[in-house]
Amino acid sequence: MRSRYSAFSLGLSDYLLATWHPTTRPAKLALDPNTRWKALTIVAAEPPSTTTGYVHFRACFYELGHWHALEEASRFIDDQKRWWYVDGTPSLTRLKPRRNDPCLCGSGRKFKGCCGV
Repeated sequence: MRSRYSAFSLGLSDYLLATWHPTTRPAKLALDPNTRWKALTIVAAEPPSTTTGYVHFRACFYELGHWHALEEASRFIDDQKRWWYVDGTPSLTRLKPRRNDPCLCGSGRKFKGCCGV
């Protein structure tokens, strides 16, 4: 999960497609160059059964003047001794951080002195 988040942050669509299970993989993946990923939090992770694992995560990002949180319960499967992303149930929330709130990136600093735009 963390490697896929890093790939989104770095704009590595080839890596994302390569780690997506062939049964659900899209033909193309267009990443928005205006999206700046700021933080990943693993909310929960179920220990994998023999072939299936689940990761619930929350990722904060900034895009076109607005802050958002993407939350998803992702499903992974072990196929041929390799873990693949299969699918997930995403939800998107627009965030409205205030100047003195803790920064969304997780730095521990105030928003106005860190990622506040």
